[in-house]
Amino acid sequence: MILFLDLVWIKVRDFIRSALYDPENGYFSKLAGSVGFLDKSIRFNQLQGRVAYMKLLDKLYKQHDIAWFTPVELFKPWYAHGIAEAIMRTADLSIPLKIYEIGGGSGTCAKCIMDYIMLNAPPRVYNNMIYTSVEISSSLAEKQLETVGEVQSHFSRFKVECRDATDKNGWGHVNSHPCWVIMLEVLDNLPHDLVFSPNQSSPWMEVWLEQNHDSLQISEVYKPIQDPLISKCSKIIGMDEDQAVKRSSLVAAAKQIWSKAFPKPRRSWMPTGCLQLLEVLHWALPKMSLIASDFSYLPDITVSGDRAPLVSTKKSGRTKDHSNYLDAKGDADIFFPTDFWLLEKIDHYCSGWSNEHRESRSSKAVKKRRTITLDTAAFMEEFGLPTKTRTKSGYNPLLDDFKNTKFYLSVPTHHTS
Repeated sequence: MILFLDLVWIKVRDFIRSALYDPENGYFSKLAGSVGFLDKSIRFNQLQGRVAYMKLLDKLYKQHDIAWFTPVELFKPWYAHGIAEAIMRTADLSIPLKIYEIGGGSGTCAKCIMDYIMLNAPPRVYNNMIYTSVEISSSLAEKQLETVGEVQSHFSRFKVECRDATDKNGWGHVNSHPCWVIMLEVLDNLPHDLVFSPNQSSPWMEVWLEQNHDSLQISEVYKPIQDPLISKCSKIIGMDEDQAVKRSSLVAAAKQIWSKAFPKPRRSWMPTGCLQLLEVLHWALPKMSLIASDFSYLPDITVSGDRAPLVSTKKSGRTKDHSNYLDAKGDADIFFPTDFWLLEKIDHYCSGWSNEHRESRSSKAVKKRRTITLDTAAFMEEFGLPTKTRTKSGYNPLLDDFKNTKFYLSVPTHHTS
């Protein structure tokens, strides 16, 4: 149970951060086994088809008693090999290859990428490469060292920095060398904020949480938007423009009357954690190229609001979904669908802001990047080996079952391929 002790007010993003990442009571701290690790790769070409694959998957979940196997784990080494091939095709291999992975899980992605580069790139590329994992969980950081260390030559080219990637101080100083940043299933667990409006015409308000001193009950409180991250996010999304249009429209008066007669409360989840992370990354690594993969859609969400999360608890092999995000107090996962259109806008916004722009409060984002979003099947058909995850019947779980996941690739416009 997470207690906010003397805190009377807390932002929603801080509640989510605490519920997931608190060192003692957070979901990922208490449940280091929430991220599954397979001792050996699945041999898909020996499975008859979908029924056989689902039976195997059910068996693996029961054996390991974990909440989730990531795609990079289920489809190792092929999933990570596709990412490695995308990097090799795009990177300038005449300079040392530097890769950062945010939230490296069990280390499977790092090991498989380094395996691929060792076997397929010119020797000098592997010999001079540096792979850095930025991992907030100390237990997962240890697991990554163990996993990558299975290949002795990888060890001198791999390091783990156990810290919060959104903390600017952790990066030290600006590194202007070209590099790659990998984020797999990271965006869905980043803290979000929540804004609320009582009807269709009223302005949006920040949602804060208040905990009563005499009880564990937490309630929402609404305030005018003043938080800098929420304000920036609303500008990027265009919520300010929406309000301006409503105020200037000829039908604004009619809409206002209608909204008062038939009020419809609105709630919108703001990816402020993503904005915070990308601001820091673009500051620390201004020449970074980015590969991110995540869910673009999550089924059966019962929490209210645009871009609302799935809040889920798994106990004794049974999953329970919650309809209220406040039910997550360290024993439930909170994960959000990724709006890839919005991700691109945030990415371009952050890359176009120099320190001078930030100081002058300029809101004009200069597009300095080339970006593309691909669904997982298209990405793997372009960069991976789809035949390696195909069963005897032709069913391919990576291509057929992950249609709600996408890859986002973003490189500087001055990038040399």
